[in-house]
Amino acid sequence: MFPVISMDPVLKERLPMLKLGVLSFDHCTVITSSPDLREKCIRLVDKLREEIEVAQISQLSEIQHWRDAFKKLGVSPTRYRPSAEALLRRILKGEDLFGVNSAVDQNNFFSLKTHIPFGSYDGNQIHSPIVCTVGNATDRYEGINGREVSMEGKLLLRDERGPFGSPYVDSRRTRVTEKTRRCFQVVFSLQPEDELETILEEAGSAFLEIHGGSMQKAVVF
Repeated sequence: MFPVISMDPVLKERLPMLKLGVLSFDHCTVITSSPDLREKCIRLVDKLREEIEVAQISQLSEIQHWRDAFKKLGVSPTRYRPSAEALLRRILKGEDLFGVNSAVDQNNFFSLKTHIPFGSYDGNQIHSPIVCTVGNATDRYEGINGREVSMEGKLLLRDERGPFGSPYVDSRRTRVTEKTRRCFQVVFSLQPEDELETILEEAGSAFLEIHGGSMQKAVVF
């Protein structure tokens, strides 16, 4: 079942270009790793290291857009980096792109390729409806990095159990594992709709090729 998801009107006023590209996969099979995907990740990382210097990261258009968006929400993009920027910085500084599982690895591949925050979630751990909004003083969760994260003032996804995802860091509660059979993927986009649609088509097809199952997609404004 496709989750019910909406955009908080107050958030939309503050970030009018914000859109969510949503991919929902049913009956998928997440595996430890995909050799072909791993090879694609290695080639992409090598290419990025050849083409981009660490000092140039903040000049990349999509990175700039997300840094500006964080500033508009009152969040320092230097202290709390958008996830796509944080990932890119790590690999350009020489850190390895560690494999997690096939779904998360693909999530990281497309985030690096597009410089856009991607989030992947276990659909069976999400309790619809979902709203994309800004966190309040009581919003916090254990991040996938194992740290307790305050989500006050940060853009986030919230379901009936509370906040669980963000272009900053996602929660441990809804993380994708090899037990995941329903995968819910969100592309946090400030791009024109046609560009987002192209990304969704490419990411969706790539996911189905590795994980099987069926897919539904939508763009939420």
